[in-house]
Amino acid sequence: MTEQEYRKLLAERGFDEPVLVERNPKTQLDNHIYSFEAMALIISGDITIFTEYSETTYHAGETFHLPPDVPYREEFGAQGVTYLSGRKHSA
Repeated sequence: MTEQEYRKLLAERGFDEPVLVERNPKTQLDNHIYSFEAMALIISGDITIFTEYSETTYHAGETFHLPPDVPYREEFGAQGVTYLSGRKHSA
């Protein structure tokens, strides 16, 4: 998916303007929960998302979606990761 396609998709689904997130190589964020829905487009590097039910690695050009109130953790690859993250807060 291109950045333009991603931004259009976010707008169509009522997400906020995305923010750029950069994470260092070979690091991780332990289990955490957000109260908002998130959708992200990987710009470079890779990220692995671990939930109670799955483990999925995403690479440049791919998107991931996380519903609100779901615990998950993140691991970042050898080059780290840069992604655009859109958020959608519940009404």
